[in-house]
Amino acid sequence: MRKVNLFETERMFTDIYCLEPGQEQKRHAHHGADKVYFVLEGTGRFSIGNDVRDLGPDEIVLAPADVEHGVNNASSGRLVVLVFMAPNPNRSGS
Repeated sequence: MRKVNLFETERMFTDIYCLEPGQEQKRHAHHGADKVYFVLEGTGRFSIGNDVRDLGPDEIVLAPADVEHGVNNASSGRLVVLVFMAPNPNRSGS
């Protein structure tokens, strides 16, 4: 999995995540920070708390603060996801 930072401020950041088939972002949580996943290309399996759903292009999901989340590319093609997160844990000391 590769993460490419597009921009960040003191309050938030935006990345592009690229996952090849079989790659995943393991489940984790962010204390006090919300994350939004927006699928640009491909299909991914998104786990948010106990909810698991497959999302494709132009679909979006919110991972609220303190809720475990992750994404898996179980498809045969590349998965490209636009990711927003606030507040920025890299800058806020979270």
